[in-house]
Amino acid sequence: MPRVNLVDITGKIVGKIILPEEIFSAKVNLGLEALAVKVYLANQRTAGAKTKTRSEVNRTKAKWFRQKHTGRARHGSRTANIFVGGGVAHGPTGEQNFELKMSQKMRKAALFSVLTERLKNKQILILDGLEKIKPKTSQMVKVLENLQPKADRPRAEKILIVLPEKLDNVIRAARNIEGVNLEQAGLLNTYLVLNNQQLVIMKESLDILKKTFLKKSQ
Repeated sequence: MPRVNLVDITGKIVGKIILPEEIFSAKVNLGLEALAVKVYLANQRTAGAKTKTRSEVNRTKAKWFRQKHTGRARHGSRTANIFVGGGVAHGPTGEQNFELKMSQKMRKAALFSVLTERLKNKQILILDGLEKIKPKTSQMVKVLENLQPKADRPRAEKILIVLPEKLDNVIRAARNIEGVNLEQAGLLNTYLVLNNQQLVIMKESLDILKKTFLKKSQ
């Protein structure tokens, strides 16, 4: 089982903690991670494009010219799609469904894969005591400065703080800091993890991860 340092908000190591092996020592599957990201982004997409059919075009419906004795092919109104200004045939309707599906087992495997990868790359910190922080941006900035060593590696551009539940004081302290994102442990997904260079997981969030993703029915 992976053992990592438990750090407080001052950046001091206060002990060791054992991480759940099923989540943080899983098989790394880059293809599955890519698929999970594709499904996530597709399911965020909404249909915005819409074209008018010939019945919706604001144009006269009168017959363009008489049926016979003109030497030309017969035509009805000028709303037909073959005419400039006419309706569009088989165009987007604004009701397209871009949803993709992925089994729960595959979603979990992808999430465990990327968490394992982040842990191997030392991009995960387990934090204790953040729930006691005051709802002030300056305090959260100080905490993040304590957690990110300036010498051994460059600062992460984007940081994901994983909360055990909705904590208003933490949210208010972090919401105005550029590059800092927050998510509850039970809602964690592969895209969120990959979209942030550093993960700060509150100690209490580990129990939520186990309850959410390691159910007996799995």
